[in-house]
Amino acid sequence: MTASTSAPHNHRYDGLILGASLATLDCVDGYGEIADAALAWRDGRIAHIGPRAALDAEPADLAATVIHADGWITPGLIDCHTHLVFAGDRAREFELRLQGASYEAIARAGGGIVSSVRATREASEDELLRQSLPRARALLADGATSLEIKSGYGLDFDNERKMLRVARRIGEILGVRVRTTYLGAHALPPEYSDRADAYIDAVCEWMPRLHAEALIDAVDAFCEGIGFSPAQTRRVFETARALGLPVKLHADQLSDLGGGALAAAFDGLSADHVEHTSLDSVRAMAEHGTVAVLLPGAFHVLRETKLPPLQAFREHGVAMAVATDCNPGTSPLLSLRQAMQLSCTHFRLTPEEALRGATVHAARALGLVDAGVLRVGARADFVQWDIGHPAELCYWLGGRLARRVVADGRVLVERGERD
Repeated sequence: MTASTSAPHNHRYDGLILGASLATLDCVDGYGEIADAALAWRDGRIAHIGPRAALDAEPADLAATVIHADGWITPGLIDCHTHLVFAGDRAREFELRLQGASYEAIARAGGGIVSSVRATREASEDELLRQSLPRARALLADGATSLEIKSGYGLDFDNERKMLRVARRIGEILGVRVRTTYLGAHALPPEYSDRADAYIDAVCEWMPRLHAEALIDAVDAFCEGIGFSPAQTRRVFETARALGLPVKLHADQLSDLGGGALAAAFDGLSADHVEHTSLDSVRAMAEHGTVAVLLPGAFHVLRETKLPPLQAFREHGVAMAVATDCNPGTSPLLSLRQAMQLSCTHFRLTPEEALRGATVHAARALGLVDAGVLRVGARADFVQWDIGHPAELCYWLGGRLARRVVADGRVLVERGERD
C-alpha cells in the first residue's frame, strides 16, 4: 500500500484510493462487492465509486492524494450504543459475579451503576475526559468512525451536563461524529432513595436546560425492574417529544416490561438489549421502524442465556444493529469488531448481518442518513482492512485488522507496513 501526493493541480477529488475490493453494502443482500475498485472523496463526501478500470483519467490528474491499497474497504463502523464516558472501573464486580453474585444483587447492595456514579461525580471534567479518551481511541483503532455516547453516571444536573460536555469534546478532539444521548433515567441516585417519581420530575426538568446548550441528540431510559417503570419512562419520553428529541430505550434486558413496544409507540430510533422482547413488541417495532440494537458484550459478560427473538426480528423485517455497550460494569468492550464476532457466536448472526448491524442498521439506530454505506454523497467514512474476505471481520478473535480508518475524508488511524 502506497500513497502519493501530486503537484498543485485543479483536481476533481481531494483523495482517491485504488485497488482494494469494496464492500459497499449499498444493496439489499450481499456485500455489494466491487473488485479492484476506485473510491474518491471531496469535501468530506464520497464523490466517486466504481471499478478502477472505469476511471476516465490518470489517477494523479484526478486527485490531490492517491492511495494504492489492497485488502477490503468497508463503510466506517458505527458504535450506536456506548457508555464510554465514566470514571473508575468495576473490575471487583466482575470478580463477584464470577463468584456467584447476580447483577441485580450487586446493584441493590450499592454497586452497579451507582458505584460508577460516585466515581464520575468525583472526577473533574478534564479528568473525566482524560480517562475516557483512550476508550474512544481504542474503538477508532478497530474501525469505528461514528460513536454514540450516553450520559447516565452523573444523575444530577451538573454531572449529567459534565458527561455530555465531555462527549462533545471527544468528538472535537478525535475528529469523529459523536451523537450524545441523555440518559438521566439510568438509575436512582442515593439522594432520591425511595423517591423515583420525584427523580423523574428532576430528569424531565433538566432536559430542556441541557438541550438549550446543544448537548442532547437523543434521550434514553433504563426501563427495568431495577431501573424505571414503563409509566416513568413514558414521562421522560413525553418530555423529549415536546422538545423534538428522538428517543431510544434500554428495553427488555432482564424482563419483559413491554419496552420494545413502548419505544415504538414514540417512534423510537431503537430498542436496545431486547433479550426478553415479546412478539407483540417485535410487531410494534416493525410497524414503527424501531431498530433492535443487539448488545452481545453484556450478554457475554453477564453469562446470559435468554436470546433475543432473532428469528422474529428477521421475519418481521426489524433491522438488527450491533454495538459494544462499552461500559464499566457489564460490557467493558473496546472493539466494535469484537462485538460483531460475539453477535455471530452467541446470537448466530451471519458475518454479513453483523457487518450490516455495525454500519447500515447502526446508522438507522442513530438517525443518520449519510453513513453506514459506501455510495456517492455519503460521508467519506471508511476502513481499509487487512483481510481477504469481509467474513474475516467476524472470524478473528482480536488482532489488528484495520490498516487505515478515515472519517470525513481525513485519516484518523493509519498503520505502517511493519505494524
